[in-house]
Amino acid sequence: MGPADVPGGIGRASRFSSRTPDDDSDVEDQMIRGMHALFYSTEEQALRDFIKDKLQLPSTDTGGGWLIFDAPEADLGVHPTDGTSPPSGTADISFYCDRIEETVAELKSRGVEFTQDVEDHGYGFVTYFKVPGGFNVQLYEPRYQK
Repeated sequence: MGPADVPGGIGRASRFSSRTPDDDSDVEDQMIRGMHALFYSTEEQALRDFIKDKLQLPSTDTGGGWLIFDAPEADLGVHPTDGTSPPSGTADISFYCDRIEETVAELKSRGVEFTQDVEDHGYGFVTYFKVPGGFNVQLYEPRYQK
């Protein structure tokens, strides 16, 4: 019995199978079509303004100034932990770019404060910047093919 034979089935197995780099199936045909991420901040309005003005991500006002930002693309990794550092269940959000030195220079010109120089972390070139609410966010240029 295949997916097309399941009552109320989806009709195409590719919606539930892993995609490979040479897979030419349409993204529209995927069961999961995006990812929503959240930052929790004690300075939520300042952080919304930072993302809108400094990072210049487009957004939709869903009412009352509650902005939902559009990310150009996303990926998701799963990292091991010993359960203590960080605790299992911890989520982390990073931004990535194509030319990190140019991106850092542009963000600095907009007033973004970086907490360290760009470093080679193996998977990519990495730095962190401060955001309202008292935490840092990673920015990296991946070495792997996107």
